[in-house]
Amino acid sequence: MKKSTISILVIVGVLLVDQVVKFVIKTNMYYHQQIPILGQDWAFIHFVENNGMAFGISLGENYGKLALSIFRIITVIGLGWLINSLLKKKERFGLIVALCLIFAGAMGNIIDSVFYGVIFSDSGFVPSEIATFLPPEGGYSSFLHGKVVDMFYFPMIDTVWPSWVPIIGGNSFQFFRPVFNVADSSICIGMFTLLIFYRDFFSGGSHKKAKEVQETANTD
Repeated sequence: MKKSTISILVIVGVLLVDQVVKFVIKTNMYYHQQIPILGQDWAFIHFVENNGMAFGISLGENYGKLALSIFRIITVIGLGWLINSLLKKKERFGLIVALCLIFAGAMGNIIDSVFYGVIFSDSGFVPSEIATFLPPEGGYSSFLHGKVVDMFYFPMIDTVWPSWVPIIGGNSFQFFRPVFNVADSSICIGMFTLLIFYRDFFSGGSHKKAKEVQETANTD
């Protein structure tokens, strides 16, 4: 199977899983509803939405949201161009897959930001206010102003700092606090793969080329 075909399958697969999960959560759960995963007290499906970046990080309202949506779109276009260029250059396939994971994750959250405000009604805090798909009265917001759906919540450690700890003593401590989605996970896996296995692509690629040029010159 061609590298380009596998790359497309990775992107489509991540996008499909991400959007199906978000659709099911959005149309079946009310806001802040929480369901334990396999009865565990540290793993939950917890429905929230955010106006900003991955893991619930926010970037203001209205103009901030619009700017973030546009920035995401521009970034994804650039990333798509980079992946296409690397495929043509027959770059290492692991590197391309990592970039595809980042691309797919970014696309998944872009879909929320661009379309969800138009195609879904708003989610409320009670069962009677679960969102509907394509409501007759229209969506809860406008084009490019949708909210990103998050649902995975793993507070593996939920405790209180000892009183003797300076400054933060007595305060609550929770790990892992952020609520995230499949797209966020895809971005993180891609980023960690790049940082661990392909740092040379960003920092050492030019050095490698210079070395090859030098070795060629030495043999002449």
